[in-house]
Amino acid sequence: MNGSSLIPCLRYRDAPRAIDWLCDTLGFERHLVVPGDGGTVMHAQLRLGDGMVMLGSERDTDYGRLMRSPKDAGGSTQSVYVVVADPDGTYARAREKGAEIAVPIQDEAHGGRSFTCLDREGHVWTVGSYDPWAEPGSGAG
Repeated sequence: MNGSSLIPCLRYRDAPRAIDWLCDTLGFERHLVVPGDGGTVMHAQLRLGDGMVMLGSERDTDYGRLMRSPKDAGGSTQSVYVVVADPDGTYARAREKGAEIAVPIQDEAHGGRSFTCLDREGHVWTVGSYDPWAEPGSGAG
């Protein structure tokens, strides 16, 4: 198996726009995008390093009815942490691309630098240099 065995899955009202934003802003790359009817996305896989997120357009399916957008839920019920080499550069790009900054960039007590933002549909993304896969006490991040 390549990559992580845990893959967050998200639903978006405007999945094509979300894919563009995630790639342009946070540095994801399109691994697979399956278009649907009327400009929707049936399924997408976006990669960043060894990580991946899967997403698609909101749809009325058995799985789709289990999901709520952050706006429908009254806020996000989960978040995604993204490890990057240059959190300051990603922070600047996120601000430029219209992310709502929830927590400005800062040095973290446990190591690294990070910030938290909301994408255009309210999903919470924390982006930082702290690498939880590094050996404890190695100073990585």
